[in-house]
Amino acid sequence: MSQLRTAALVATVNALCDRLQQAGEPAMAFDAIGAATLQAMGPGLLTINAWHAGPAQIERLWSSDRTAYPVGGRKSKGDSAWRRQLLERGEVFVGEGDAALAAVFDDVQVIRGLGCTAVVNVPLCYQSRVIGTFNYLADRSAWPVAELAALRVLAALATPAVHALLAARG
Repeated sequence: MSQLRTAALVATVNALCDRLQQAGEPAMAFDAIGAATLQAMGPGLLTINAWHAGPAQIERLWSSDRTAYPVGGRKSKGDSAWRRQLLERGEVFVGEGDAALAAVFDDVQVIRGLGCTAVVNVPLCYQSRVIGTFNYLADRSAWPVAELAALRVLAALATPAVHALLAARG
């Protein structure tokens, strides 16, 4: 990693840590994590969702593109390999290329329109159960291992805020 890139990463991480310390509510934490994700990873779409297992629905809690993907939007997630992997087993899903996106997302046309060609869905787990997802989509032919690791760390930072928001709702 170049000295310039290292300095930029250190600045991003320090700014994120400072903002998280000051976050008085989940939305502030989501804003901080969202800004850091886009700064570190580059242009793309980031959404942070809650998973409601009973009705099998995803609820969007935060979005970097609120026009295309508004906060509060819900999607039902029927039984599928994607659901079993991500939402039931709590395993990261990596999708690369148009065919991979089309196989799992019914809104693939919107995703294409945003210039995204790949996705990483990271489960947000609390006490061994999935409570949400951290989803980053961008124009990638393949995800570098370092980016996958960074997204998992950023997702882990979002988990307490998702849990707090859900706990506050009862």
